[in-house]
Amino acid sequence: MTRIKTMILLTLLSASALFAEVKKGENIEVPYIAYEIKMGKGFAEVQANCLTCHSFGYIINQGKQSREHWHKKVLKMISHFKAPISETDVEIITNYLAEHYGNGK
Repeated sequence: MTRIKTMILLTLLSASALFAEVKKGENIEVPYIAYEIKMGKGFAEVQANCLTCHSFGYIINQGKQSREHWHKKVLKMISHFKAPISETDVEIITNYLAEHYGNGK
């Protein structure tokens, strides 16, 4: 298929979603996913600093990681996403994540 035909096909496929409709009176349910959250020292800081922007699934879906990994993730949230996390909370959050979602390294 030529490049132009491919572009046209992709455009049409993308645009087809614009024509999807829901019948009047039809209820749409958004699926709810319950994440198992481990409570412990530092959870309040995680809730105040992390869960205001993303769900707990973001943390759980990364799997068990090293303390260094979690520390770098917290610093990334500050530097790249401008999360207003204090220096004190960085250590508390890192410790919480390493203890409850860490791999022991």
